[in-house]
Amino acid sequence: MSRIVKGGLIQATLSMSTEQPIEKIKQSMIEKHLKMIDDAAKKGVQVLCLQELFYGPYFCAEQKTKWYGLVEKVPDGPTTKLMQETAKKLGMVIIVPVYEEEITGVYYNTAAVIDADGKYLGKYRKHHIPHCDPGFWEKFYFKPGNLGFPVFKTAFADIGVYICYDRHFPEGARALGLNGAEIVFNPSATVAGLSEYLWELEQPAHAVANGYFVGAINRVGKEAPWNIGEFYGKSYFCNPRGKIIAQASRDKDELVVADLNLDEIQEVRNVWQFFRDRRPEAYGELTAIGK
Repeated sequence: MSRIVKGGLIQATLSMSTEQPIEKIKQSMIEKHLKMIDDAAKKGVQVLCLQELFYGPYFCAEQKTKWYGLVEKVPDGPTTKLMQETAKKLGMVIIVPVYEEEITGVYYNTAAVIDADGKYLGKYRKHHIPHCDPGFWEKFYFKPGNLGFPVFKTAFADIGVYICYDRHFPEGARALGLNGAEIVFNPSATVAGLSEYLWELEQPAHAVANGYFVGAINRVGKEAPWNIGEFYGKSYFCNPRGKIIAQASRDKDELVVADLNLDEIQEVRNVWQFFRDRRPEAYGELTAIGK
């Protein structure tokens, strides 16, 4: 019998103006997502991923310390605890991207992974931190991740996480495959323009090169007052052959649902023996160059 997992992705617009108090914005976005999570449960979703920094705007469009007010502990902060309760109630694995505080002044772009029984399994911290014009001033807010490329054994599948800008770097995508990921989620906040043509190119390529499913999530709409561009949605799942099997629109809140037949991983790897034929002993220069 096929091993089929029903996966889900949520893309969403900002629910209120960035001029509102931070706690009000945060609460509004959490409430909005809880409704969409309930909708996912009604549609039978077993593994669900939210968008990058889901409970606020993409505040990296400016450099202001006020946004430090969105940080939380993981797993001891209120959002992770709330999502643990939600996951347990719905019997759903949930990947929860938040702004993490390790200690005062040390912050990470993080995703907590929660199992279907509500157990906190661990977290991934975004490794590659962009800092560029226009509007991606992430080094003002985040330290680079330091927890490696973990894979989490959940009730339904072995899950890896890669966050937004990470997707431009094949090394971590390969590490997740070698560590046993069956589904890799990439929660993102990316705008139309320079990299849009890569959105449907890079991650299907990671799926092919590593023989796993990818769930790519992007937020939607423009966020004033910054207006650095349009977050164009188009969240999707692709299979280990690199084929997009379900995709959202570019301009509205949406839940993407797809049946992921994990048996395809074995089928693809039996044909394309990339892990067998790779030559790690020959790749030393990859880590030596540019140090």
